Amino acid sequence: MGRKWNNIKEKKASKDANTSRIYAKFGREIYVAAKQGEPDPESNRALKVVLERAKTYNVPKAIIDRALEKAKGGADENYDELRYEGFGPNGSMIIVDALTNNVNRTASEVRAAFSKNGGSMGVSGSVAYMFDATAVFGITGKTADEVLELMMEADVDVRDIAEEDDTVIVYAEPDQFHAVQEAFKQAGITEFTVAELTMLAQNHVTLPEESQAAFEKLIDTLEDLEDVRQVYHNVDFGD
Repeated sequence: MGRKWNNIKEKKASKDANTSRIYAKFGREIYVAAKQGEPDPESNRALKVVLERAKTYNVPKAIIDRALEKAKGGADENYDELRYEGFGPNGSMIIVDALTNNVNRTASEVRAAFSKNGGSMGVSGSVAYMFDATAVFGITGKTADEVLELMMEADVDVRDIAEEDDTVIVYAEPDQFHAVQEAFKQAGITEFTVAELTMLAQNHVTLPEESQAAFEKLIDTLEDLEDVRQVYHNVDFGD
């Protein structure tokens, strides 16, 4: 697929390594997922997905436990899940997913991030149709052929299996997230370098050198917003 998922993940992990921001965002996500169902990942699939993602980002157990206890304790904070779509330089496309308790604040901050960094907001649906919702898993210690055989034995359908550096990446339909996870766990694999429900661009663009810094600043500004959960785009920065 040429997604270079490992490179993207490593860049983000490096960027977030020196800040607690990512932990705060996961705390909010875990709380919301737990409030939407039971605060038990075995009976709440949405919560299970968030906890698996948190694990790959090394979110401390104390942060996770605090969010779960907050949900169990009956806290009544209300959050809305929002999606914004927009454009960067040279036809680049961006999706911003947010989780907020103040819709007006979030909309204003996202709009300002676009306008101050050479981007523009689009209407709903103007960008999302060029992305596919996808479950993504990454593991080490196996070859792509071995993982394919593992998935076939478990009778799990996947879109693609690719080797990226020393990691095997599995791409599947979103509703196959738990099936893929269970197939790995049945094979004794419980550690993942990636475990995400994400949006992958159908086609990628390469920006001219003079536009790359501005685009990265736009993405960084969006990711730095307190209410933003995830930012997806179709720009290929190469290796």
